[in-house]
This record gives sequence, C-alpha cells and structure tokens, in this order.
Amino acid sequence: MDGEIVVQDLELRSLIGFDGNPLNGLILHPDGVHLVYPLGTNITAYNWHTKAQRFFEGHTNVISAVTVSTSGRYVGSGQVNYMGFRSPIIVWCFHTGQVVAKYESHKVRVESVAFSCCENFLISLGGIDDGSVIVYDIEKREVLCGSSSVKSTAGSATVLRPVHTRGECFVVAGDNILRLWTLNREQRNIQGLDGSFAKIKRKILCTVVDRLDEYAYCGTSTGDVMKIKLNFSADAAVVAPTNAPTLVSCFAKYPPAGKNRRGVSAAASAVELYSRGITALYLVADDGTMLIGSGDGVIELVKPKVRDDGYRGSGGSYSKPGSTRLATPTRPLLVAVKSANVDSSVTSIQLMDDGVVLVGTIDCELFAVRARDFEVTCLFTCHTSVVYDLAFPHGYSKVFATASKHDVRVWSVDTLQELLRITVRNFTCSGVLFSYDGAQIVTSWNDGNIRIFAPETGRLLYAINNCHNKGVSAIAMSKDGRKLLSGGGEGQVRVWQVDNLSGALQAVLKEHKGPVSSIDVHQLGHEAITASADGTCVVWDIVRFTRLSIMFSSTIFTSAKYHPNGAQLLTCGTNRYIGFWEALDGSLIREIEGSSASALNSLDVTPNGKYIVTGSSDQMVKVWLYNEGVPTHVGVGHAGVVTNVKVSPDGKFVVSTSADGGIFLWRFPHAADTTPPSSRCSSKSGGGGAGSLREQQTDRSRQLSLKKTLPARKENINVISKVQKVRTAADCNSGSTTAATSTVPGDGNAAEKAVDGSVKCLCRRGSTATCGRCDHDGTAGWKIKPFVR
Repeated sequence: MDGEIVVQDLELRSLIGFDGNPLNGLILHPDGVHLVYPLGTNITAYNWHTKAQRFFEGHTNVISAVTVSTSGRYVGSGQVNYMGFRSPIIVWCFHTGQVVAKYESHKVRVESVAFSCCENFLISLGGIDDGSVIVYDIEKREVLCGSSSVKSTAGSATVLRPVHTRGECFVVAGDNILRLWTLNREQRNIQGLDGSFAKIKRKILCTVVDRLDEYAYCGTSTGDVMKIKLNFSADAAVVAPTNAPTLVSCFAKYPPAGKNRRGVSAAASAVELYSRGITALYLVADDGTMLIGSGDGVIELVKPKVRDDGYRGSGGSYSKPGSTRLATPTRPLLVAVKSANVDSSVTSIQLMDDGVVLVGTIDCELFAVRARDFEVTCLFTCHTSVVYDLAFPHGYSKVFATASKHDVRVWSVDTLQELLRITVRNFTCSGVLFSYDGAQIVTSWNDGNIRIFAPETGRLLYAINNCHNKGVSAIAMSKDGRKLLSGGGEGQVRVWQVDNLSGALQAVLKEHKGPVSSIDVHQLGHEAITASADGTCVVWDIVRFTRLSIMFSSTIFTSAKYHPNGAQLLTCGTNRYIGFWEALDGSLIREIEGSSASALNSLDVTPNGKYIVTGSSDQMVKVWLYNEGVPTHVGVGHAGVVTNVKVSPDGKFVVSTSADGGIFLWRFPHAADTTPPSSRCSSKSGGGGAGSLREQQTDRSRQLSLKKTLPARKENINVISKVQKVRTAADCNSGSTTAATSTVPGDGNAAEKAVDGSVKCLCRRGSTATCGRCDHDGTAGWKIKPFVR
C-alpha cells in the first residue's frame, strides 16, 4: 500500500563501556589490531588504530562467554537465558559479521566457549543448571556429541581451555576438578581423564596451556598456581594422552625481603599467596614466565626460580632431589619482576605485540599496562549498576552526563571516554542536569540533598541540604537559571530560588501522593509539569505557586515533557501508552500504544518537535513520528531495562542507558532539523529576533552582577574537553561549600587520591613520562588527551 511506513532497525553508532564479567571476555584478535569484547547483547570489535567499532548482533540476553578462533576467522559466544529455557550459542564470521551457525544445547547459561585449534569444532560448557559439555561441528552445522561435566566428588566446572596441537582435545576445570577430554569423531563421543591431585583440594578459576601442550597452569582461589602435566605423547599424531593429567607442583611467590605483616621474618614464612585468588593468567614464555591477575586487582609479571636443594615448604623439611612425590601443597617458586594495581578483580589479560598489556576488570574497566615499566592507563570505563538519569548541556552535543550509584560521570561523544567523575560514596544520584549557561552540574541524591558542581574540575560549588525527607527523586531548572524545582519521594514539589551560589526555598507544592518521577519546566519559565507514581500529572504555575491543571490515568507515570511548541504535553508510564495532552486545560487528546508487552520508562522529543524517542522495559528504543503516532525505527541491543533516552541537541544521534549500566549511541535516522516550532504562547519563544536579543542581554547582565562572587575564570561545560581533571572526588557528606580533596603519597602506581579514597588517577605524578591519558606538568594541572598507542 502506498504511503505505508515500514519499521526499520535503528543503526547503532557506538557503545560506551566494556563488560568485564565474563571470564576472558576481553580478547585480542590475532591480527593484533582489533579488540573483541561483549557489552549488553552485542559483541564489539574495536579497532585499536582507528577507534572504530563494529558490532555482532543476535543475542537476546546478557552475553556470558565469548571466544575467537586461532586464525581469527570466527567469533563465538554464549548467553544467559531465563530459567527453564535453553541458551543460544552463535558463531559469526569475523570479517563479514554474518551468522555462520546458531544452536541451543545448554540450559539457562553458557559458562564458557572455545574453538578447537583446527577450527573445526566449537566446544561449549554449560553452567551449574546444565552440567554438560557439548562439541559442535562447524562444517556440518550439527552438534557432534556431548557429555556430563559434573563429577560426583567435586563441584561444578567453570573453565574451558583447548590445547594447541591437537584439535580433538581440550581441558575442563573447576571446583576440585580438572578433566582432559578427547573427541572420537567417528564414534561421535568424548572421553575424559580426571587429573590426580592427591590430597590437595583447590578451586580452579583460570587455566592456560603452554604452546607444546606439555603443562597446564591453573590459577586457584587459594592464591597459588597449580602446574599440571598433561602427559601427551611426543608424537603429535597420537591424539589420546598416555596417562591421566598429573599434578607436578603447587606454588606461589617468594615473600618479599624483610618482615611480613605479622612481624615474622621473611625467611621463616613459606610463601606469599595472591589475595582473593588468581583470576587471570597469561603465559608469556614456555619457561613459565607469566602474567598473573588477582582478585584484589594486582597485576604481576612473574618468573619461575628453580630450586634444587630439596626445599619442601613451610615445614622446613627436605625431600630427595629428583623425587616426583608432591610433599607439600604449596612451595615458593615464582619471583615477581614487575607489579601494578588496578583496584578491582582482574578477569582478562591480553598481551599486544608492542609490549602493552591489556587488563579487563570486573568493574567494567579496561586498562593498558606498559610492559617495560608497568605504567597503568585507563582506556574504557562503564557504569556497573543502574543509570538513573541522563542529560545534555543546552545546545551542546559533544558531551553528556549520566547519574548512577555513587557517582556522576561526564562522557565525550567523540572519543567515548570518561571526562569527569564526581563520586559521593554510599549515596545514589537520582537526577542530573546542566544549567542553561553550562556553568553548573546540578545533581539530586537519595540522601535528600541537592549538590551543584563545577563542570570542569568537579568541585562542589554549593549544596542545598535536607530538601526532601525521602530523598530527591527528580529535578529541573528554569531557563534563566534562577529557579530550581525538586521532587521528593514523599510526593512534594519544592521551588528553590538559586542565586549567588546558594539556594533558598520559595514554595512547597503539595498535590502528589506518591514519589515524583519527572519534572519538566516550560521554555518560558512560568509553569512546569510534574509526573508521579500515584497516577497523576500536575501542571503548576511556578510564579504564583498554584495548580493550573491535573491529569489522571490508571498508570504509574514515569516521564512527562512539554512539546517544543509548548502547546501539548507528552506522558508515558507503566500502562504502555504514550499520552498526548492539551497544555491549556490538561485534556487528553489521544493515546498510542508505545509497547506491546512492557512499561515505557522514558521519552524525549526532538528539538524540531517532529519525532519522539521512547525507551521501555522490553529493552527497546523506538523512534516515532509525532503527528502520525507510528514508529519508524526500533533499536535492539540493551541487555537490561532501558532507563533513559535523550536526543542530542543537534538532532544527530540518540543516547540510551539501561539497568545494566550500558550506554548506547544510536544514529538518528531522520534529517537533523533543530529549529524549534513556533509557540502559540508568546512571540519570545522563537529562535531569533528581539526575544533572543533580550535573552542574551539578560544573561549578560546576570553574569556581570555575579562577577564579584564567582571565581576569576568561570568554568563552563563547553570547554570541558580541553581543560579539566580526569577524575574528581568531592567530600560532599560534610555539606561544605568546597570540595575537600588532597594529594597523598601512593604506592608508586597511583599518586593522586582523594581523602576518602574514592577516586584516584592511575599514573605517577612524580614521573617525567605521561601515562597517555593525563598530561601532568605540575603547573597547568591535569589535562585530558586521547590515548596514543
């Protein structure tokens, strides 16, 4: 039919972040240029040189395992699914991005996946609810065979690792279990040999096999390394091992010189174990030199030190030289050559050809560690919990801010880097916005306070304490920057007079019976609309502080906004409908179904008023035609509930956030016409003319009047990407008007640290070399710059 609108896919422009939860989730492609890692339901291929991203799409839930074949031809991954359902496994062609194979064999969760060295098979390991290992034939597109990975005398298996010279063999390890499997392709079965640990019990967290398949090195939760001989034949043509895998040694580091923590001399102490276990291993050389990552964030380059004096360990006894009997569980063997700390559990380690060690952590941060001096550089960061709010500065599309648990972060659109982090420990930021002139970042917190920060340095300008009894749930600011509206968990709406770096209460508006979820101020600044969980939306006169109109619906309103022309109102909520309301009297014009199955959590209108963007609990982002009320594009990729959507001020892209901390940038599919429609309320709402000139004169007069009370150079968000601190921690709990931060001596790897220990810049301040992200010359302060390989 002519004129029919076809719903298309919303093009994903880029992702911010890195999911560090999957074990070995960060993979360096064999071409040495691309990084492959998961985020949400997508797998990203990041070009190290051009900073471009490609995406492999097809999953429907959180990706739990990812792998790349030996030649780099294939990319494979598995996901988590709901209880009672099977989890799909997908194989992509890396170069084309096309799906090669997709099958479902495991229940609930895929724990790990790996390609055989010959690239003919994909091996997958199921989670605790499945307990099986499956071999898939890629060429024939069929499941070849499978077997149970559970051992009656041991726990679950979580680690899967193929060998390098025999495509039919692979290792599965876990809680007090290590099993070497051999595939018989003709008989379509696999047979396993259990490794012998004697009386030693260990939970294996990671495994790496040397290049010749002689030994397997296993990192344990105890904090030591198990060296296991695989007992393969010297003839590579013989696939099956001659004997079961045998434990050769179980060792850890030599203690440092001097005294240990308890005051005992180092000579009397046996070994030094890695705190919180060894969570990642990377074998650098066949002589046993390896990179070790621990649960407390320590990254170390270690080398084995051979001892032939028969030393047995903590007991001080000796055994005969050449004895193969394992006398003690742990003995000192490793010598730490270099060390660094990334402050969170390490889940992935990769070594690049130019000597850069890439480290992924469970806090969804990606670090580059320079191999020659172990200098640490932060490459990617990401929220690890729900993103509660999202905001752009007025008329500026280069940066945006997000609010989450403990912190507020400012991101660069061009480099996808975190420019500023403001941390308030033990509290959750529920809302964030920029003042109209870009000189302030206004935030609301669940402790009932509103805190205003400088946009470049992140220092606390002032705070409005005890705003609401049950926390501040929503905030909004008028265009002139003089009125600040806040909504609380108890349902009250309060109007604050903001002037001279302070806030004074003007009025308390009591109408809502439930938490205020959204506030939007009219562009003329004379009225505002508030949405509440009690099923009402109220339009307020914020000059006379009276109610103008009220709208009722059998829903929990999650968002309410003015159309750019000021004539209509838009709402959304848990009833799955987008409501169009008359701004004059609050009458309902029409309702359209925004989602077929779940609640709408956020909506935004483009600057020209022609399109609507919505985010819903079904993990979808939709673009709608405003007049027709029909969707044109749908974006799928989030692995959690979509919490916020915002259209950039230039109308070129859409930013969406989700409950899992993901931040997605979508390319806006329609022409970017940012000229707002004319308003029927006043002639001053136009984009130019005398009204615009009068507004500029008013802003200039207000800035001159505040000249004596502001610093010599007023910070502005428009220059945040040029001069700023990399990360800032504010001592906001005291309620003081200045940010209490100071520099304390660190451990050599982290020099700048806040007093409360919440944030630090990971580079050496006293060194002459820069870390690639910070340029600290001692006089000009800390300046951001992109990482240079």
